[in-house]
Amino acid sequence: MFLYGKNSVLERLKANPKSIKKIYVQENFHAPHIMKIIKSEHVPFTYVTEKELMKVKRADRLQGIVAESNIFTYTPFKHLLYTSAEKSLSLVFLDGINDPHNLGSVMRITACFGGFAVVIPKHGACEVNETVLHVASGGENFVPVSMVTNLATALREARGAGYWAVGTVVEDGEDINNVSLPFPLCLVLGSEGKGIRYGIQKQLDLKVTLLMTGAQLSFNVAMACAIFGHEIAKQRP
Repeated sequence: MFLYGKNSVLERLKANPKSIKKIYVQENFHAPHIMKIIKSEHVPFTYVTEKELMKVKRADRLQGIVAESNIFTYTPFKHLLYTSAEKSLSLVFLDGINDPHNLGSVMRITACFGGFAVVIPKHGACEVNETVLHVASGGENFVPVSMVTNLATALREARGAGYWAVGTVVEDGEDINNVSLPFPLCLVLGSEGKGIRYGIQKQLDLKVTLLMTGAQLSFNVAMACAIFGHEIAKQRP
């Protein structure tokens, strides 16, 4: 896989430099703090022209640096489930999120709040790819991500392990401003178009919504994650 952009490469260098195989640096690249870490960690690097860099990774906003890294490693769900209680992690279940920008934003948002992990389904949704990592801006180094075969089954297993399942809905949910959230907690976020699927809704212990007094427009999943994630972080014991 290729990481690109200053933040993505810098955070990986700080968190796990051994996962980087080689770094390509544009000739006019100026970021002494990044180059210092590259050299101190003895990560192989080479200077290239802008044209050569685009041949390594064709994307917008390369910011003069591209790192070839190991493929993304998912955290096994059982490991996540049975070690997160003592770490007080809240689990964010993403149901049917296909936009890599939304998945990357969710990873970045939850990394900023701290104390979260993300669970995604293996089928019918976006996986963690290079675009996701770029948008996450290094968030993958702080947020475990688990991929499961069946999201409803995984949610049922989490409930069996003592977690409460809280789903976000546009209508008929309890006002998030007036709810005392139960912990440990699984937050379920659905896609913009379909919301949370019926089979997963049956697993929910609580449905919450954010009442809007302005235009009746919905938040995308990343915005919803930021709003509900803030409330979880505020109420977390």
